[in-house]
Amino acid sequence: MARINRNFLKLPGGYLFPEIGRRVRAFSAQGTPMPLIRLGIGDVTQPLAPAVVDAMVGAAKEMGVKETFRGYCEETCCAYDFLRFAIRDSYRERGVEIADDEIFVSDGAKSDCGSIGDIFSVDNVVAVCDPVYPVYVDTNAMAGRAGDHDGERWDGLIYLPCTAQNGFFPSLPEGRAPDLIYICSPNNPTGTAASKEQLKVWVDYANASGSVILFDSAYEAFISEPGIPHSIFEVEGAETCAIEFRSFSKSAGFTGTRCAYTVIPKALERDGACLNALWNRRQGTKFNGVSYVVQRAAEAVFTPEGKAQTRAAIDYYRNNAKVIREGLTTAGLTVYGGVNAPYLWVRTPEGVSSWDFFDLLLKKACVVTTPGAGFGPSGEGYVRVTAFGDADDTKRAVQRIASVL
Repeated sequence: MARINRNFLKLPGGYLFPEIGRRVRAFSAQGTPMPLIRLGIGDVTQPLAPAVVDAMVGAAKEMGVKETFRGYCEETCCAYDFLRFAIRDSYRERGVEIADDEIFVSDGAKSDCGSIGDIFSVDNVVAVCDPVYPVYVDTNAMAGRAGDHDGERWDGLIYLPCTAQNGFFPSLPEGRAPDLIYICSPNNPTGTAASKEQLKVWVDYANASGSVILFDSAYEAFISEPGIPHSIFEVEGAETCAIEFRSFSKSAGFTGTRCAYTVIPKALERDGACLNALWNRRQGTKFNGVSYVVQRAAEAVFTPEGKAQTRAAIDYYRNNAKVIREGLTTAGLTVYGGVNAPYLWVRTPEGVSSWDFFDLLLKKACVVTTPGAGFGPSGEGYVRVTAFGDADDTKRAVQRIASVL
């Protein structure tokens, strides 16, 4: 008889966002007094940039002509040279030297953050920031690295508390040293961003201990303050201890188009092996690459027209974040984030749990948020609000929330 991976049976309940969807559907089925405004799941609302669309159309037409038709991508790292070179050059603009064969194009940072564990032994000790993007935790639980769940946390993981007291950035762990360390900056869900000095502490720690930092910088395009690194490779020493995940989803509106990339320096070695080579083998075995049409669209993001047009969309979301931050602060709530990230981390009223506040905002204000408890133990007492909504809806949502407090 076939046997299953019993680690899946250890997972508590459903994934956070399907549970939110279930509650929203149940409420909607009863009839809502006002149209719902969704500021929960971080999906974008602005359309693709014209330069991106033009590139997609042109590439699609090429696929309809025998002379320009493309089949499987047989170029380096399952990605076409034109996109890898464009990504490489974008790093150079920030003074970071990345070789084109250190860049792996994929269908999403979520996929890569979850799949990167394939190249690491199951007995590696994993550290996650708390609160944390659930994918980091759940995929390691599925692989068997998380241990058992006690109803609040996994006993095999090292939780790194990120609270208002430490500026939502973790201190180095005491006791056992983790082998794999997930860091997200700008952070999902707290909306805060780490300085170069803060990241340098972790880079030095990882190099000294032999750990690997799994650095999620999917939201780097939203950084607005000077001095905040857009890449961990801006930090000296990171090339020998870090893997970086990037995405076009939020920076260029590719949530429905699907394209991202992961950078693994060839200088990064552990246990006698080059991690770049291991990931290349993994991708070549399990993944056939992103479509030619989508890669041409992603390339267009790096053109002068694409940069200007995608920047306009980012500025649109930044303004939404400002409206939320100022409006909810005026309403008496404590709000973090939203300056260098599209997320705002909102403290619930005293004595109100994150799920109870989620339900209150849903049923009284018809506004969908994300309960902080779904991001880990330290997320209790907060809700996450996204700036990816329509501008007018965002203003209405803030007014509605203020009216029910």
